[in-house]
Amino acid sequence: MAVARWRDRVARAVWAVCATLALVLAAAAFTFALEANGDNGLVTLIRDVADTVDMGFFDLDNPVKEFDGKNALVKTALFNYGIAAVVYLVLGRVLERVIRP
Repeated sequence: MAVARWRDRVARAVWAVCATLALVLAAAAFTFALEANGDNGLVTLIRDVADTVDMGFFDLDNPVKEFDGKNALVKTALFNYGIAAVVYLVLGRVLERVIRP
């Protein structure tokens, strides 16, 4: 019984971490969409954390898909950070199902 309870808590923690990381990526994409002030400390923090957790594949410096033209940075951020957020949500749900008894 104690092992099942422990596995349940770990599964919840894994899901919470993955959901939080997805939320950070979505918030970072939102800061680009709103053209938030890059000098603001909170905006900088969110963008820096998103840049750290984007797994390198969805990085804005070397994106999976890069858009050209008007609002290119906004579109690139929304696409790449959005895909990364979905990956974290799927990964978190799969890991949660594997870990949970």
